[in-house]
Amino acid sequence: MMHPHYLWQQTWQERLVQVCTEAELMSVMAQAANQLGFEFGAIGMRLPLPLSNPKTVMLSNYAPAWRERYETARYLSVDPTVAHAVLSTRPVLWSDQVFAQAGQLWEDAHAHGLRVGWAQPMHDIKGIASLLTLSRSHDAISPAELGDKTPQVAWLAQAVHETLAGVLASRPGSAAEVKLTVREIDVLRWAGDGKTAGETADILGIAERTVVFHIDNALRRLGAGNKTAGVLKAAMLRLI
Repeated sequence: MMHPHYLWQQTWQERLVQVCTEAELMSVMAQAANQLGFEFGAIGMRLPLPLSNPKTVMLSNYAPAWRERYETARYLSVDPTVAHAVLSTRPVLWSDQVFAQAGQLWEDAHAHGLRVGWAQPMHDIKGIASLLTLSRSHDAISPAELGDKTPQVAWLAQAVHETLAGVLASRPGSAAEVKLTVREIDVLRWAGDGKTAGETADILGIAERTVVFHIDNALRRLGAGNKTAGVLKAAMLRLI
């Protein structure tokens, strides 16, 4: 007989594989959160690019008033669960102690009916980080509930992370659409090792102007202004 948690995962996996848009994902995520006993579900995803100003995407079924308050008060920059998610994948339960240095945020959350929360970070090999938060207005999370639902919440965080990353990657112009040729990858790898165009030409047995040609093409595909930026971006995208 299949374990109940496996059956639960299978059910929601079948729902998630059909998701094509952020709105669809938000709907499925909210339903899964509700089935786990929470009124609200939210996902915040931090993309590694652009390097100077990494983009953050946020989806939730929070009330519009709370979404507006969180944004206008710039709570993202002081939210301790977000700061934790950058460094760790361990779950965090909301508490007075967790929000000790963000008292106004905690007070405002309570005023909007958000008092109990479970935050589960997720990181992937592409440098993308996310934070799934399940929350409700009452009923503290008991040790028994924590133990029983931890596998499901951890799985949901990973599944929603992968689904949102896929939706974002499918957008026209997405960094995930960048494709490099084998030779472009070769010259960027050697550039990343500090080799000049001339040295790379000797190593690969091709003309120096050919190396420069492939580097220029790679930088154009990557949307990078110089070789250093191109190598770094290609590495961040796991292309080299």
